[in-house]
Amino acid sequence: MKKIGFIGIGVMGSSIVKHLLKAGYEVNVYNRTKSKTDEVVSLGANWYDDPATVTKESEVVFTIVGYPEDVEETYFGEKGIFQTATAEHILIDMTTSTPSLAVKLYKKGKENGIAVLDAPVSGGDLGAKKGTLTIMVGGDESTYAAIEPIFKEFSSKVNLQGSAGKGQHTKMANQIMIAGTMTGMTELLVYADAAGLDLEKVLDTVGGGSAGNWSLANYGPRILQGDFSPGFFIKHFVKDLKIALNEASRMNIDLPFTALAQQLYEKLETNGHGDEGTQAFIKLWWPDGKRKMNF
Repeated sequence: MKKIGFIGIGVMGSSIVKHLLKAGYEVNVYNRTKSKTDEVVSLGANWYDDPATVTKESEVVFTIVGYPEDVEETYFGEKGIFQTATAEHILIDMTTSTPSLAVKLYKKGKENGIAVLDAPVSGGDLGAKKGTLTIMVGGDESTYAAIEPIFKEFSSKVNLQGSAGKGQHTKMANQIMIAGTMTGMTELLVYADAAGLDLEKVLDTVGGGSAGNWSLANYGPRILQGDFSPGFFIKHFVKDLKIALNEASRMNIDLPFTALAQQLYEKLETNGHGDEGTQAFIKLWWPDGKRKMNF
């Protein structure tokens, strides 16, 4: 399988496509905003006008779009993937979406002999650039085995979590954990700043102990540099936490801290910060993104 379709050339998709091109795959691309594909096209990717045509010209098709409704349109729309997909295709949705939609895609594929995986990723823009993403896969083991070598071109950790939808459930568990580390990291900075500590030294010190975590190491320095560019959009994190809470409700479990994080992030989105990175959470305390004390 050397012909790959890739739909969704955003912060993550662009870097993933670069890894695939470097590995020698022929990559066919589509994005709603065509200009966002200019760089990968200049590197050798082929542009097509819609998901259906990308699928027709490819053997494997990856999608990573914004919201569940975008996934629905990309697959089931008038010019969607299922219009031209055949039993010769393998379809992989890497969008963080609902487990129920992942199952719906799988069942639609099964009806037509088409293999489908849900494979959301974690690692942000840095993981995509470095090719060190973590991939959480749901679907059939035989399909996973066929695609695993491609996954490894842009990831450092990939596992089959179970049947269709289990990849999305694993991503929800991942997002629940990130909600906790982001709130903890942010309140750490707020507290340390109010106490008159050197924040760079604090990050260096606590990051070497039991408080160390990915959010602290990667987003803490960005906050201190005033860098709120999106490795992962606040608006997408709000979407993810809503999905996680909805799924938790269906399973009759209560996640009070995740619910609070969702409410606080939604407040930021309402205040116009939806297109900033999740590290802009600090702006609930530092509205201009700058620490209150300087020493």
